[in-house]
Amino acid sequence: MIRPVLLALAITSSLLHADTIRVLIWDEQQPEQKQAYGELFLGETIAAELKKSPDFTVTCATLADEEQGLKEAMLDQTDVIVFWSHKKNKELSDANAERIVARVKAGKLGLITLHSAHWSKPFVRLMQERAKSDAISQIPAAERASAKWNFVNQDVIYKVLKKDAAITPSLTKKDDAWELTLPQCVFPAYRADGAPSHTTTLLPNHPIARGLPLTWDMPHTEMYGGHFHVPHPDEIIFQEKWDKGEQFDSGCVWKVEKGKVFYFRPGHETYAIYQQAEPLKVIANAVRWLSKTP
Repeated sequence: MIRPVLLALAITSSLLHADTIRVLIWDEQQPEQKQAYGELFLGETIAAELKKSPDFTVTCATLADEEQGLKEAMLDQTDVIVFWSHKKNKELSDANAERIVARVKAGKLGLITLHSAHWSKPFVRLMQERAKSDAISQIPAAERASAKWNFVNQDVIYKVLKKDAAITPSLTKKDDAWELTLPQCVFPAYRADGAPSHTTTLLPNHPIARGLPLTWDMPHTEMYGGHFHVPHPDEIIFQEKWDKGEQFDSGCVWKVEKGKVFYFRPGHETYAIYQQAEPLKVIANAVRWLSKTP
């Protein structure tokens, strides 16, 4: 029998969190993160900032947790997941990745993918799904129901592309079938020299850009450059440039079926990106916006 006082406390706790946005910070937790973040890991640093707001209920998970921190019950209690991964992208199980993918597509979960998680399985799979949707819309309506498809690059390819590599995704017709080369979710250039980047807010009226300056710098970051091999974003909110001439679309949004995905480029583990006010504000804004999915 539950005592009345305990029952009242449980109800009160439930009511306190009823209107908050439930955020799961999923972080691979590389030891190298400690070079920039000290005692905390990168994901824990973001979580500590979000916890300052009464708008959020925040939970942290890692690759080492039971079911890799992605239990069905956990995801059922999550509105937005913030995902950071790098060297261990391959270690996430396909089944756990698909749990995220299915919920995003159904509009039950928003996904924020940071930096090197451009090669995370959930992000790659969602970009594949978006590429397929875009491809279908490009063929004549009369052919869509009976179209035959061949998909190239269905497996994640962890290989940096050359600058002159064919753009992906791409659609061609061969004989009686459509061939879709799926996005490789990478770019031809990177440089981890800690040089500063200069960010321009391209869409200042977008909710993710709320309260951010039109231009802002990160004093130390890794460079990503060249064409990003993903489906064309619905919106490009931020663009980064470097003094050596490289540039990158650093804040991109896609709708995938009923859900939304936001990719934010900054976040290399050896630079304290998420101790800086602007990137942290981007994450908080994005969590609020994606929680309103669809």
